[in-house]
Amino acid sequence: MLTNVDRVQLVVANRSEAADGWVNLLGAEHARDDKVACLGALRSVYQVGSSEVEFLEADGTGAVADSLKARGRPHLFAAGVATPDLGTLFAQIERTGASLTKEGNHGYVTFSEAGQNDLRFVVSERVERDPVGLIDRLYEATILEDPFQPLIDQITKLFGLNADHYSRITSDHFKYDGYLTLFHPDELDRFEIITPTSPETTMGRFHGRQGRAFYMSFAETPHILKIEERAKEAGAGLTIDRPEGRPETEMADQMWLHPPALGGMMLGLSRPSRAWHWSGRPDRVIQL
Repeated sequence: MLTNVDRVQLVVANRSEAADGWVNLLGAEHARDDKVACLGALRSVYQVGSSEVEFLEADGTGAVADSLKARGRPHLFAAGVATPDLGTLFAQIERTGASLTKEGNHGYVTFSEAGQNDLRFVVSERVERDPVGLIDRLYEATILEDPFQPLIDQITKLFGLNADHYSRITSDHFKYDGYLTLFHPDELDRFEIITPTSPETTMGRFHGRQGRAFYMSFAETPHILKIEERAKEAGAGLTIDRPEGRPETEMADQMWLHPPALGGMMLGLSRPSRAWHWSGRPDRVIQL
């Protein structure tokens, strides 16, 4: 039913300032400005790759103002997914009892449980866009939750996903365990729903403060080296994963741009096909 991760929403104090890093580091282009009444938000939309990034600034009271006040800083507010049949997806979501508000060309979903932070999603009809900038597209949104399995079951039901496509993911280095909820076995698009296994890591500390929450997003790009160069020149925070022995003149396998560089959201970047290494199909990785 879902085809792809097509956008993320960031709650910010200043939309233009938050977008600067996306423009300067990734080549994002401004698409439009409008409002989202159901969120109490002024919205600036930028395209990067074939995906969109929405910067939400409080317009009076509402969910955006509440979220910024509660967190105390800009952050990843919601993940957006697309489908070729929006009506069928709306019906699926409504059957689960989740809150769904239809506004414009989107549906705004709030997944709530007593004693847990809300999770917010945007659902849209799939749109083919010619890529712009230095990434191909977003393909992942990460949710931290302990334990992970009940939330995976609920997200599976919420969006009518097929659990047979999912791939287990664990990391001894980053200290987490969970699943990738692949929407289709031959595509990378998914939610990553994981539990941090150490309170001492950056992820573990974040989860200790925030509890259930979106943590980051991931994108694929053939221009990872150029983005690395831009980030270093700008003094932006980044973490690089380049295999030992590979020269710095060649692209890394993956890297992460830290939240201050992108208006409050951490973004992982992987070179083409590399994400299949940890997505259940390492045979699909193109070797350099």
